[in-house]
Amino acid sequence: MIESKRVLVVEDEMIVALEIQDMLMGFGYMAVIASSGEEAIKKAGEFHPDIVLTDIMLKDGMDGIESAGRIKKSMDIPIIYLTAYSDETTLLRAKITQPSGYLIKPFQARELNVSLDIALYKHDMERRLKESERWLNATLKSIGDAVITTDGKGIIKIINPYAEALTGWMEEDAVGRSLHEVFNVISDRTGENADDPLNKLVREGNFFGLAEDTVLLSRNGTKIPVEIIGNKIQNDKTELLGAVIVFYDIIERKRIEENIHKNSIRN
Repeated sequence: MIESKRVLVVEDEMIVALEIQDMLMGFGYMAVIASSGEEAIKKAGEFHPDIVLTDIMLKDGMDGIESAGRIKKSMDIPIIYLTAYSDETTLLRAKITQPSGYLIKPFQARELNVSLDIALYKHDMERRLKESERWLNATLKSIGDAVITTDGKGIIKIINPYAEALTGWMEEDAVGRSLHEVFNVISDRTGENADDPLNKLVREGNFFGLAEDTVLLSRNGTKIPVEIIGNKIQNDKTELLGAVIVFYDIIERKRIEENIHKNSIRN
């Protein structure tokens, strides 16, 4: 059996609160009522609601915006504001708490149900997205290759620990900078800059290698021979959304190749 979603109704007009509670129960929700901001915070901790439905203007103590903001900060649940007021100052304060919706009084039962459905669905999608981002970050930080991801304009979004070690750029300094500023690669044979990874992705698609004898110039000027793989991120319209640049140190491989070459000459 699917458990009913829990709604905390914060309304100091008891007749209105009971009407809303009745509507909610008719739609299959569980609902409890709080008549003040202080009570709302207390009941949120006890009831663990899936969503809060609160009047902005409460007569006693803190208003609905302040109490909703505190609840959302501690519990990360969606908020829908009920109000008969739509002045700019009030709405600006409400926007800071990033609500999932507004309902202007008086409203119909169907409006309430639709607003709840949308808010709960949106919050669930946002939660899944955050979880996916956490999994992605954890994966990128643990894999054995250096990885940098960018947006479609080449601004760095993620740099993992291995990429930090090779480039000499820490995450807090690298994120938000352009890729070519942090990932400075040249051809060791010619000394010229290697092809820009984003340009190459746009022009040729996913690639392996930028130039012959590619070396990475770290932040302190050290030259590190690297192999580079580029993969583009695109939407359904094949528009470039970003890039994933994977690279790894091939110093040891270069040493082996040099030794083989020297031995071949001697023989």
